[in-house]
Amino acid sequence: MSETKATNITWHEGHVTSKERSTLLKQKGATLWFTGLSASGKSTIAFTLEHALIQRGNLAYVLDGDNIRHGLNKNLGFSAADREENIRRIGEVAKLFADCSVITMTSFISPYRKDRDTVRALHDAAGMPYIEVHVATPIETCEQRDPKGLYKKARAGQLKQFTGIDDPYEAPLKPELTIDATHTSPQDATVQLLAYLQQRGIIS
Repeated sequence: MSETKATNITWHEGHVTSKERSTLLKQKGATLWFTGLSASGKSTIAFTLEHALIQRGNLAYVLDGDNIRHGLNKNLGFSAADREENIRRIGEVAKLFADCSVITMTSFISPYRKDRDTVRALHDAAGMPYIEVHVATPIETCEQRDPKGLYKKARAGQLKQFTGIDDPYEAPLKPELTIDATHTSPQDATVQLLAYLQQRGIIS
């Protein structure tokens, strides 16, 4: 799905650089890619971090998996091919946000390692920080939470291609950060993430 089909197209360079946008906002753009099982706490941590960043005066935005499927990716299902395209699209969008010097959190199960690696390579090629955050909450905890009742449906055979049940999840091999939300609150996770962003020089 990632093949370029358009012809007679030319990349146009703008007159404003990433450095100028970064200077304006007093921060560097970056993508924090939250990956983990459904109900692992990805979105809760991402939105908590977004709130904390905004309170500190940093421009931040969350691209949430379910929310994106209401609009940009509403034509995609959950087959392996559709999951790949889902992540490809959001990887491109996240890169654009980072180029705008926005600190962007993406909350997607993104179960396949090669798809996440593709997004990382995309950011690396553009010189944009890509921070993989593995929300490594065990499936037992996720099933106990099950706020949408999805695990229950998957176990009953009413929901096919569900990650962790009848579809695989390939955990990151070398994530920048790992968080187990079983014993780490969203607030504590946010403190860790803010410290990491400061250490990387993304925020002051």
